[in-house]
Amino acid sequence: MTDLSSGSQDQTPACTLCHEPTLRPLMTVKGVAYWRCPACLATHMDPAHWLDPAEEKAVYDLHDNDAGDPGYRRFLNKLAEPLLARVPKGARGLDFGCGPGPVLAGMLADSGLAMTLYDPIYFPDPEALTHTYDFITCTEVAEHLYDPRGTFAQLGRCLKPGGWLGVMTCFQTDDARFANWHYRRDPTHVVFYRQATLAWLARTMGWHLEVPVKDVALFRALNPAGGGRLP
Repeated sequence: MTDLSSGSQDQTPACTLCHEPTLRPLMTVKGVAYWRCPACLATHMDPAHWLDPAEEKAVYDLHDNDAGDPGYRRFLNKLAEPLLARVPKGARGLDFGCGPGPVLAGMLADSGLAMTLYDPIYFPDPEALTHTYDFITCTEVAEHLYDPRGTFAQLGRCLKPGGWLGVMTCFQTDDARFANWHYRRDPTHVVFYRQATLAWLARTMGWHLEVPVKDVALFRALNPAGGGRLP
């Protein structure tokens, strides 16, 4: 392995999700090292290759998520439809990491749900994270998280008992395809989840996990708000 954060294989990063201290080298692709967590099976880009905030925002600013694009709306419906089947009209939700154009929030609002927006770059309102919600959406966000453990713990505190957390992210499957996988090639994607990784998260948080369609995880909070076990 090369291009480790310390410049040496002797010091490996810890898993940012489960905090397992000894990751296993997975592969190096064009000078970028990736690690596998033996505990939760998450795959990590080495922190040495994380972008700084300005570089990260420059990539996000290139995204063109058009509310009028039928294809993009079909994509978001992979999460919206199963979520709408589980929450009642009038339920209050948080679109976490909504980006500059919160299309999903608009779609859910049009379906009779009350939506609050939060994004650390485009809608950085800390007040939004002080409330509890009937559901939270997190679409194409989890793969960007430098601290997924802390973020999921925070989202757990924001969920009411019985509330739903909807996560959309491309599940990582075949290691043989990882090097050429389009999801890996996005420089802002730093952590990749297998379905088993999300099952680990559910067990640890005391949540119930459903996978209604490919790349969509629905977690139901079975504990009281804030009752997740991640510190």
